[in-house]
Amino acid sequence: MLHYTDLAIAFSIALMATFLLTYPVKKLSIKIKAVDLPNYRKIHKAVTPRLGGLAIFAGVFLGGLYLHPHHQHLPEIILGAIVILITGALDDRFSIRPVIKLTGQLIAASFLISSGLIIERVTLPVIGMVDLGFASVLITVLWIVGITNAINLIDGLDGLATGVTTIALTSMFVMAMIDSQVLAAYLCIVLIGANLGFLYHNFYPAKIYMGDTGSNFLGYMIAVVSIVGLFKNIALFSFIIPVIVLAVPIFDTLFAIGRRAYNKEPIMMPDSKHIHYQLIRAGFSHRKTVLIIYGFSTLFGVMAILFSYASLTTALLVTFLVLLLLHIFAEMGGLVMGGKKPVMDSVGRLFRKRERER
Repeated sequence: MLHYTDLAIAFSIALMATFLLTYPVKKLSIKIKAVDLPNYRKIHKAVTPRLGGLAIFAGVFLGGLYLHPHHQHLPEIILGAIVILITGALDDRFSIRPVIKLTGQLIAASFLISSGLIIERVTLPVIGMVDLGFASVLITVLWIVGITNAINLIDGLDGLATGVTTIALTSMFVMAMIDSQVLAAYLCIVLIGANLGFLYHNFYPAKIYMGDTGSNFLGYMIAVVSIVGLFKNIALFSFIIPVIVLAVPIFDTLFAIGRRAYNKEPIMMPDSKHIHYQLIRAGFSHRKTVLIIYGFSTLFGVMAILFSYASLTTALLVTFLVLLLLHIFAEMGGLVMGGKKPVMDSVGRLFRKRERER
């Protein structure tokens, strides 16, 4: 049973622990030279400590200790998180090869699959529940690795990944509470608390980055929460709910893959053409770019909640709105139609017309 007092205490523990532990983690990062150096691809100009993910993990762990949840898959979830954390920390310090990072993610996924925590089925309108059969393992692996890397890719501006994941986790928490998904709610609340504790240090101008240690850990945990909670939802289009929640990082990742494939570049090669960089090039400030993406993430989170309990007609309307928002988002970053902005221009003309009429 979910007790609001316990959730509030666990949230506070995770928040304060992460807030306080970020100070020694920052010193450790500098001491062992786990720092982010400025280069042509990055916006920041000063050497900045990484490994902030260690503080986030510690906050989540301490908050989780208070809640002390019991779940058959929890040991494997924790083992996978530790593997992800170690892999990310090694990359923050030594910049390991992408194939080694991928190996760590696959090992973490294998723990979950061996415990039986997989995406077994999805719900489709008219058809109903569809069992994925032998494809369930492959889909689970792709989901875990895909979301882990999606969060990693969007971690390009101060406070961006921290805020986007917090917003996504908040919408997941609301749905978990409505559906009485105890483990999902527990994981969400401590992750939200830890993220907010870290955001104080990480928002622009950032004093420390979460690094791959944090972005990979958060991506992995969001993938886990969605499997434990969202994919268990029996609503129409249940498989689309987590996609809507994570629309911003998923959109950015798919666009990056398509762009690199079209340009015949290595898929895992980093670049400076992600949506957040494009918004800055479009003339938005660093802080405003982050807030714009927060805003879109919030809209998608609200839509996911509406979508999960909607009728077929409402679900189709929400789907249309999601696609429209994604198009507007892409227009703002100059990612479509050669930089043209027909939808935004039409909306602007409509508002100007109404202003003149007044």
